[in-house]
Amino acid sequence: MSLLRLKDLFLKADTLKYEILAYTEGLHGKWLFTEIRAIFSRRYLLQNTALEVFIANRTAVMFNFTDQATVKKVVHCLPRVGVGTGFGLPQTRRITLASPRQLFKASNMMQRWQRREISNFEYLMFLNTVAGRTYNDLNQYPVFPWVITNYESEELDLTLPSNFRDLSKPIGALNPKRAAFFSERLESWEDDQVPAFHYGTHYSTSSFTLAWLLRIEPFTTFFLNLQGGKFDHADRTFSAVSRAWRNCQRDTSDVKELIPEFYYLPEMFVNSNNYNLGVMDDGTVVSDVELPLWAKTPEEFVRINRLALESEFVSCQLHQWIDLIFGYKQQGPEAVRGLNVFYYLTYEGAVNLNSISDPVLREAVEAQIRSFGQTPSQLLIEPHPPRSSAMQVTPLMFTDQMQQDVIMVLKFPSNSPVTHVAANTQLGLAVPAIITVTASRLFAVNKWHNVTGLHGAMQEQPYQLPVEIDPLIANNTGMHRRQITDLLDQSIQINSQCFVITADNRFILVCGFWDKGFRVYSTDTGKLAQVIFGHWDVVTCLARSESYIGGDCYILSGSRDATLLLWYWNGKNHSVGEYPNTEYAAPRAILTGHDCEISCAAICAELGLVISGSKEGPCLIHTMNGDLLKALESPENCLHPRLIQLSTEGHCVIYYEKGQFCVFSVNGKLLTKVETEDSAKAMLLSRDGQYLITGGDSGIVAVWQVWDLKQLMTYPGCDAGIRAMAMSHDQRVIITGMASGSIVLFYIDFNRWHHEYQTRY
Repeated sequence: MSLLRLKDLFLKADTLKYEILAYTEGLHGKWLFTEIRAIFSRRYLLQNTALEVFIANRTAVMFNFTDQATVKKVVHCLPRVGVGTGFGLPQTRRITLASPRQLFKASNMMQRWQRREISNFEYLMFLNTVAGRTYNDLNQYPVFPWVITNYESEELDLTLPSNFRDLSKPIGALNPKRAAFFSERLESWEDDQVPAFHYGTHYSTSSFTLAWLLRIEPFTTFFLNLQGGKFDHADRTFSAVSRAWRNCQRDTSDVKELIPEFYYLPEMFVNSNNYNLGVMDDGTVVSDVELPLWAKTPEEFVRINRLALESEFVSCQLHQWIDLIFGYKQQGPEAVRGLNVFYYLTYEGAVNLNSISDPVLREAVEAQIRSFGQTPSQLLIEPHPPRSSAMQVTPLMFTDQMQQDVIMVLKFPSNSPVTHVAANTQLGLAVPAIITVTASRLFAVNKWHNVTGLHGAMQEQPYQLPVEIDPLIANNTGMHRRQITDLLDQSIQINSQCFVITADNRFILVCGFWDKGFRVYSTDTGKLAQVIFGHWDVVTCLARSESYIGGDCYILSGSRDATLLLWYWNGKNHSVGEYPNTEYAAPRAILTGHDCEISCAAICAELGLVISGSKEGPCLIHTMNGDLLKALESPENCLHPRLIQLSTEGHCVIYYEKGQFCVFSVNGKLLTKVETEDSAKAMLLSRDGQYLITGGDSGIVAVWQVWDLKQLMTYPGCDAGIRAMAMSHDQRVIITGMASGSIVLFYIDFNRWHHEYQTRY
């Protein structure tokens, strides 16, 4: 097995003596080469001597080496994956070893952000990642801006400019009085040994990060280690958002920015472990973080903070904040002009530790670097361009003429209900297609024509419909290439969860067979390609994760034996398991904890989580390593889970029998529930996890807002029940599989519910 053991690496890298290898037996980790997704060069204590390796199950491991030469040798021993596939960069070792500035310049992310293809949050995470910020080093934790300035009023109006921070100035320059103090400090500087600076403290240090995240592990333990086993004085503890903001405006030694968790992790504000955090001088007991009046719950605070981050006010000036933190105002004369100069030991290249031969002095400098914070690598030396206006990017959003709701109906010759629909319609695919499977296990590969935006295109090209029926089905020829004839267990009720289509549309996985296995068929020939055994009883549901490089993904199988097995689909070999042509594939993990048949499951590789439901409840959350994290406590009447969707944002939507929908946070908190008349058979989440689309026996497609399950719209009802649903890659078309044996395509534009467009246009 190609296991990444440091021992093997060092043997290859030829830098360790054999005597030392005896000590490497107790290493805490080993990682499969095939699961390495990205490798970044990293700095440690301002030296370019580290590597961060990202693994498929969403773990990341950071190694610090003795020098840069070792880093290069190690990179050449590791798989050629570059920095992953997300940034439009080639997967080469040269890219792994490229400087942050080279990575930024070569990637397509700035253009994607300008065109509004990615959110402000995603873009800031990208900038942090390429500039060397990482969750694996508290001294270089990702940096996010404060964006809201009003933490006092009972209502927060996100259409008022006065509620937003001026992002063209660093935190230290927002208050004119304090700005004058800092400006004078730099101008009157007289020390010959230390270069002049505005701020002796930084906007991001390990102690600030630990102070923000004090209430959750492992940060509580790190904090106590740092503080000699005690919590800080209650008056210095992060106890209220408004106080933290006030201090950042008044205190000359506090110029903290935020961390990404302020935009996605409500748990950081709750003292769920009941730590004794002390009593303030005014008698206030410190426990949960006190939130602004406009947020009744931590979830609401995070949601509104995120809305503000994605607002037009922030979009149109975020590039100026990027100039300060990652760009041309980070150093030099522009930094002086922009009131943005920090202590010299926070900058890259300020000191070469290897040139310090005195160990005591070296240790002192390392300690200084640790405590002063580290400025991210500089990504740009010219101004960052602004984001394009929403009007430029999606002008059709602002016209009254909305697309007609139903685009087309496609009727298949067989009247068998369409029980599964998959829409792999990305432009890069060899055959973008909508794949449908009927209850009689007849599948169709229906070609997808990317009718761009669908707006207006309909009128210009009356004959170009987005989906073209599979010719083998339409002409009733070669049906043997489309029919799965192998016998299912008689007790299986075929539903959408009996099938999975691989991301390249080339294979269909089917479960429910009497022999307790599930099978892989070629969608081109209809031939059986693989049978996978592992369960003790009939397999009742299948799910797959998002796809990685080359179509690799995880497959999840749930069974009557009350377990789930996690498998690895190898896109290169088109088979389940590591190696092609081996008789037995082994599961990656066995997930236990249920005590009856598995009825539904979802897997999100981005979060490294699996959520599954059994016929008689409850729903369980596991890690992809198979560890059971928790059981979801469903409200009364929510007993029999039937459908599960999990978003990368960490919202989990579960549909229970008898019309009950519940939304849970990824940490198991029930956020909201709603009861409907319809018996749902299919549901989908938009890519950003903000919207839920449902369909069922009534034949009505409904769109809901996820955080409060408010219904936003319903489409005109169809003449049959909905059995399955999928969404095109561009998120413009919903495809429903109908009980009458047809598919219906609906047009959707999620932007119409975005709060920006609601308030402005």
